[in-house]
Amino acid sequence: MKKVDHIGVAVRSIEDALPFYEGVLGIPLLKVEEVDNQGVKVAFLDAGNLKIELLEPISDQSPVSGFIEKRGEGLHHIAFSVETIEERIQELKEKGVRMIDENPKTGAGGASVAFLHPKSSKGVLYELCEKKASKGETT
Repeated sequence: MKKVDHIGVAVRSIEDALPFYEGVLGIPLLKVEEVDNQGVKVAFLDAGNLKIELLEPISDQSPVSGFIEKRGEGLHHIAFSVETIEERIQELKEKGVRMIDENPKTGAGGASVAFLHPKSSKGVLYELCEKKASKGETT
C-alpha cells in the first residue's frame, strides 16, 4: 500500500452534505461525478494529504444504499493507493483475505478499484485504488 488515497463517507445527499464540508470545515470541492456501475454519485473534496469521497446512492440497488439503510450515514471505507492492483489482489488472496472484488472494477475518475471484504479486515471496508496518472497529475 502506497498511502491512504481517500476516505469514503456515505451520505443520503451530496447537496445536503456539501455545506458542512465546504462551509464549516473549509474543505474545497474538487469534482462531482456519477459512477453508474457502482450505483453512486461521488463528490471528491481536497483535505490536503488525502481526499474525502462523499458517496450518494443513485439507486436502491447500490451497495451504498444498503449501507445507509443498515448503518446510517457515515464512514464507509478507507482507500489505499496501490500500483499493479491485480498483483495486490492476488497477494491478499494468497494471505487468506476474502475479496468482494476478485477482479478490479472501474471506479471514479477511471481508477481501477477492488474492495476487501470487511470480515477479513476486522470489520473495516478497505478499497484498493490504482489510478492512471494523466498529464500533469500524480497518484
